[in-house]
Amino acid sequence: MSAKLHIEPVRAQPKAKARAARLVKALHALHPDAHCELEYSTPHELLFAVILSAQTTDVAVNKATPALFEAYPTVADYVTAGPEGIEPYIKSIGLFRNKAKSLAICAGQLMDLHGGEVPDDFAALLNLRGVARKTANCVLGEIFGRTEGIVCDTHVQRLAHRFGLSTASSADGIEADLMGLFARKTWPMLSHLLIFHGRRCCPARGPHPPNAVCRHYGDENCGQRMGAFETSSKSRGA
Repeated sequence: MSAKLHIEPVRAQPKAKARAARLVKALHALHPDAHCELEYSTPHELLFAVILSAQTTDVAVNKATPALFEAYPTVADYVTAGPEGIEPYIKSIGLFRNKAKSLAICAGQLMDLHGGEVPDDFAALLNLRGVARKTANCVLGEIFGRTEGIVCDTHVQRLAHRFGLSTASSADGIEADLMGLFARKTWPMLSHLLIFHGRRCCPARGPHPPNAVCRHYGDENCGQRMGAFETSSKSRGA
């Protein structure tokens, strides 16, 4: 098992935790519709979609999965199809050959070890092919409403730095900082809120629209990017 089974939250000061609680409230107000944007209808479809999303956008995954899910509606179908049968449906996704192999092997593990069902146990999820902490946290929170950690994708990592929530350089380190700052009950929704905000209001590159969250909680980089947006909008006559 390469991914860490347990991450200990970093103890945060009361003032920092109070600021984190205000941030969650502000994000909720700005993004009341925040949710998982991967499209699925069954637990195994979400699991497979998250595996496919590694180093790929959710938009790209959502374009590929409808045909894949229609062709192979059950976990057993993926075992029968094998990587060669899966590949044609996901060719538009990066690393599709490796991911096709991961889906086939993961499906075999689900059949052999879990009766074709997605397990509701964090350790069992981490033992599946193609599953690390991000995927396990996503599936556990989205499907089973349980929390062992926080989904820490690239958007979450970027905003954790911009909002002064973590100075850690690794995903595990950032997750530990966030776990210490935010109330456990907020963990599943926190990642959705940060991802929504990162995609819509605070992208990695280029200017982004002024918004209350970045204005009050963002670092200097956020301010510069909002200023760049206002300048470019004026130059276009917006």
